[in-house]
Amino acid sequence: MVPLRANRSVFLPLWNNVDYSGEVWREAPPTEEEEEDEEEEEGDEARRPAVTVSELRQSFLSGRRGVTKGAVQHQLIVRIINKSHLMYYGRTDRNCDCPYKAVLEVCDRTGSVCVVLWNSVCVSWYRRLKPGDIISLRSYRVKQQYQTEPEDIEISVNSRNPTARLSVLPESSVSPEYQPPAPTYSFYHSKELLDRPHGAVCDVIGLLTFSGRPERIRSKDGRGAELLEYRWLRLEDGASSQPIMVKLFSTSQPESHRRLHPLSVVVCSRLKLIKAADRTDVSFYLTNTTYTQVYCTGLGHHSEMSYRKLRPVRHFLQWLKSQDDGQVLSRALIGGFFMYPPPPVSLETYMKDRRGEPGFLRGAELQREVDRLCYRERQTFCIQATVTMVTYSRRGEEDCCLFWTDRPSSLSPSSSSPRLSKPSLHPSPSPSLSSSSSLLPLPSTPRSFRPPLSSSSSVSPTSPSSTVGQLTPRPGKSRKRKLLLLPSETPKKRHPSVTLQPEQNNRTVILFEASMEFLEDEDDEDEDDDEDSSSFVTAPLLPAIPPVATETLPLRYDHARREEQADAVAMGGRAFAIRKFDSALEDYYTLRLRALSDGVLLDAIFLPHCSSPSPPLLHHSNTWTSILSHGAFSSHTPPPSPADLISMASQLANQRLVCVLEACHLGGATAELILSRAFHLTD
Repeated sequence: MVPLRANRSVFLPLWNNVDYSGEVWREAPPTEEEEEDEEEEEGDEARRPAVTVSELRQSFLSGRRGVTKGAVQHQLIVRIINKSHLMYYGRTDRNCDCPYKAVLEVCDRTGSVCVVLWNSVCVSWYRRLKPGDIISLRSYRVKQQYQTEPEDIEISVNSRNPTARLSVLPESSVSPEYQPPAPTYSFYHSKELLDRPHGAVCDVIGLLTFSGRPERIRSKDGRGAELLEYRWLRLEDGASSQPIMVKLFSTSQPESHRRLHPLSVVVCSRLKLIKAADRTDVSFYLTNTTYTQVYCTGLGHHSEMSYRKLRPVRHFLQWLKSQDDGQVLSRALIGGFFMYPPPPVSLETYMKDRRGEPGFLRGAELQREVDRLCYRERQTFCIQATVTMVTYSRRGEEDCCLFWTDRPSSLSPSSSSPRLSKPSLHPSPSPSLSSSSSLLPLPSTPRSFRPPLSSSSSVSPTSPSSTVGQLTPRPGKSRKRKLLLLPSETPKKRHPSVTLQPEQNNRTVILFEASMEFLEDEDDEDEDDDEDSSSFVTAPLLPAIPPVATETLPLRYDHARREEQADAVAMGGRAFAIRKFDSALEDYYTLRLRALSDGVLLDAIFLPHCSSPSPPLLHHSNTWTSILSHGAFSSHTPPPSPADLISMASQLANQRLVCVLEACHLGGATAELILSRAFHLTD
């Protein structure tokens, strides 16, 4: 796919307005003209600035005509301290060949000032300039700085009126007494960030252990027309068990973003710390400022930057040398749905946080909003609903699952209730639905192990109108557990429909495998219809539930095929490419919701698996009400088995819930719908 040119001299990027696109932006060497200029400058006093930042500021603010009117020819030698992302200001009703600008924060020994690169100067110079470079400027204009206090200036560098002369100077070519000061950094490790205030600007370094899939959200500039691309990063630095979470938007460094693979050492400069002032249960995270830059291993960045000699960086490298590759690889993940910070665990707090956001939607309104989403656009919606069915499935084995339904009729696909029939509502599981938003995978165990359906000897009773997949007693028979099979056809053998991971107690595996012999004997089918042969009954077919989207599941990082894996997860990646890699999550729950407003049915994925929560989960009773409001099992007690959880689903019958849903368009007719929270409504 080629990005649109849209009557411009450069291609527009395909997924955002921040990155550059096309060969015209390449890091070209100076032209012959520029080389001649530099040679002339070497022969005279060019290495000594003809004017300083403070002199320019003083002359402009005092109204000196030579500075306020016309071009300034005096040479200015400064060092780049910070570099902004590209800013696209093109509009359909304006004809501008190259509507870009970029801002450089520069300084000399007398002060600092902003240099604004305009239009084609961005194309020629943006990629060639980096923080730390010393540059020479001539033929520029001094103006009052835009949208700031009136007592400051900015330097405007354009390709015409006048044509600016810009060059990069070697460090050794500038007289020592005129060398600008080096850039400064404010590195904080994960433990120190806990004590920093909201809004503090920080630099961080860490080992990348999770690189999320790129997504897009609407800008909050009042119009909401622009889509901003971002991804989540999880960095570890060894200073604490708390990872550094970074919500990284585009920084006009597409090559660097493509190399953000797990196990890379990543430096993010000029990030802003985000903390919720009125909530103590949520961890902090970092996100972009205008001047955020990203540096990672594999592109030679670290060897060029002055931060490599700083003490926090050297301390991190010492910790890095003590890490084991295998252990880091075991927790390294890439892609998949992710949400951070986790939502509140109470309805009151959640509604307080949503002040100013749209209210509850009707089911049909939710359908329309999902249909309007652009590719990889993410949005949060709220509806009031009841749960009519809960299923437990494993990826790729959706035709065999455990389920509960509030009435037998809801099993039939010919139900007369209205439904979201458009296939765009495609439910998918998410690693972020636990309140910790943790991406650690489930314990790895052989697939051949099949555990008992229930970890307890008794199960909560169901309502008379409900159906539980493994608990359907027949009238006239002894009341013992029955296993309800959900295959596409009635099987010839009465195998249990469960394909779960075993409990983490290998002592039970041998006994369970022995008990399976009683379920696999074909002769059992010929026996009389007594208590033994009636232990299993065949259920009606479930309504068609779309399989899990491959883009939703986090992948185990494959270092040997890291480039191929990154391309599969990137914007425009293909689902078939993702299927080549191992998924970190396999099983999930699907909740069928009926909107209270109009009865529309929709399916949403819920994943309550809890692992290494951060911040720690609050203790709760592991009932369905508490699990849904916390988004996860309690971390203080063993979680219920899938069979037990399905058997307890009758607790949800006729409960009115406020459901928080995360929707994302995955391309074509596919969209994912994730249930992150559900709060019980009391009268």
